[in-house]
Amino acid sequence: MGGGLGAYTGQTMFAGMFALGLLWFAAGVAPSYAHDPELAYLLMAFDMSAGMAVWMRVRGHAWAPILEMCGAMFVPVVPLFPLLWLGLIDGMALMVAANVAMFPLMLAAMLRRRDEYAH
Repeated sequence: MGGGLGAYTGQTMFAGMFALGLLWFAAGVAPSYAHDPELAYLLMAFDMSAGMAVWMRVRGHAWAPILEMCGAMFVPVVPLFPLLWLGLIDGMALMVAANVAMFPLMLAAMLRRRDEYAH
């Protein structure tokens, strides 16, 4: 397996975010954190997850760890969306907090399955 560091550092996440972001833009879908923060974050998380999932699958990872890592992209917004809806944070704060939280969550997923990511 291996390749955990590449997934953790986010190289494949950003490649997915860039490539799919171009497609969304070409299709006229361009949500902003100022006007559509929920959609903007969920679309970004999907794009990053797609790139990471493809690369992890190419590297031979099983579906369970792939889904755990993808879940780490979405889990941070569970407590943050209500704060956004209550007006306690804005879209940019949502994006920053969720992105900061996703890396420890990804590390936790990797530590849970050390044998999956060790090489």
